[in-house]
Amino acid sequence: MSVQKVRDYLKLYGMEERLHEFSVSSATVELAAQALGVEEARIAKSISFHCDGGSIIIVTAGDAKVDNAKFKAEFGTKAKMLAPDEVEQLTGYRVGGVCPFGNPPCAKVYCDISLKRFSKIFPAGGSASSCVALSCEELFDVSKSIKWVDVCKNWQDSRKEIRD
Repeated sequence: MSVQKVRDYLKLYGMEERLHEFSVSSATVELAAQALGVEEARIAKSISFHCDGGSIIIVTAGDAKVDNAKFKAEFGTKAKMLAPDEVEQLTGYRVGGVCPFGNPPCAKVYCDISLKRFSKIFPAGGSASSCVALSCEELFDVSKSIKWVDVCKNWQDSRKEIRD
């Protein structure tokens, strides 16, 4: 059902053909990269955290890790990930398929700058076997992201911009 929700949402932007479904799992960065035949860094992972009774969804590159100090400096609170049983209620999607758009009002989306080195990225498409092909600007727009943030580490070694 969540994949159809994403397809319907993307249709509002004329992007429904960008949704890809797989016969194999894409529930992790590694599996999604294998299913697409791309490097893991291009997988736009959506990581969900508690914040003010709702959630924050940070969309990061697949090779990035959230830096706790940067997160606290940006959001004024400790980074506390949602428990698996809270994810669907607070993001609208199940673990392994959390999509950064079509979320409930309590979920606020932010895009991390670790994504900006790629011309095309692949966030989850609402299930553990789907994704969407988007540019960074398209992701920012369709996710109704609040702003670009710098809350990650471990990706700067591959900082050069890659175009495909």
